[in-house]
Amino acid sequence: MRLLVLGGTGFVGGATVTEAVRRGWSVTVFNRGLHGSVPPGVHRLRGDRTSPDGLAALAGGEWDLVVDTWDGAPRAAREAARVLVDAVGHYVYVSSGSVYTDPAAPGLSEDSPVVDADPGAVDGDYPQLKSGAERAVREVFGDRALVARAGLILGPGEDIGRLPWWLRRVERGGDVLAPGPVDLPVQYVDVRDLARWMLDAGARRLGGTFNAIGRPGQTTMGELLDACVAATGADARLRWTDPATILAAGVQAWSDLPIWLPTGHPYRGLLERDVTRALAAGLTCRPVTETVDDTWRWLREVGTVPSRAGRPLHSSIGLDPAREAAVLAG
Repeated sequence: MRLLVLGGTGFVGGATVTEAVRRGWSVTVFNRGLHGSVPPGVHRLRGDRTSPDGLAALAGGEWDLVVDTWDGAPRAAREAARVLVDAVGHYVYVSSGSVYTDPAAPGLSEDSPVVDADPGAVDGDYPQLKSGAERAVREVFGDRALVARAGLILGPGEDIGRLPWWLRRVERGGDVLAPGPVDLPVQYVDVRDLARWMLDAGARRLGGTFNAIGRPGQTTMGELLDACVAATGADARLRWTDPATILAAGVQAWSDLPIWLPTGHPYRGLLERDVTRALAAGLTCRPVTETVDDTWRWLREVGTVPSRAGRPLHSSIGLDPAREAAVLAG
């Protein structure tokens, strides 16, 4: 198989390239060449899809499959699709559950309403950008397009820092503010499982839209944080705390305490999506202990969370130690 990855050096793109190389595929990446590296044997084309003639390096190429992780202007996604429509057999676009309209009620399926977006737009917020790019790719490729609406993506290489923050916090030891309830379901996908499924589905020329994330309740906050304690071997004590107590102290779900979205939160439904279609199409997910163990091993090797394709780190991720101590003391 001849694979083209638009991007290819970030979190999802990098995992996709690694998986394709493992399979022995011929892999080409297209990006600005300013961020990250690629494995030996991968052909790298340089260009800036937001610039005039920025896609020129793609001219004359032919590929069986393209995977596109773009999260910028929908117009750029449309232009890339138009350039590649006769050069690529199948198009996989990595989208997001953020495209669904508010409120994000549990049970969201691929047919649930999404935010209105223009496939020719040059700006917008994240949901509009992703929704517009979805429309742009479908507009050009039709049934030859697969839209993978991912969600919470974890695993080695994570460039947001959610699971790495928990691992570093547990590593420090002591009393850890653990947001309850302990059996709160967490829906996520390991980046390697996402990459494997997208390549499998793309090779089969599978079209349509899929909630590409693990099943609801795949793990729980308790299982996730227990796995962090086990992986780090730290002398940490998880202090399970009622959500009302945490929220009353002004602690923000998802940002201050990553991954945690308590019942009743406006976006809780993003961690309780219907994945019947993706599971039927072959998506399988590894145990949470494997994701946590491998992320911890990777984090110790690299030392710090990498930047997101040259963007600043998410400094807002994670709770300040003094605020955590105050909640625990209260």
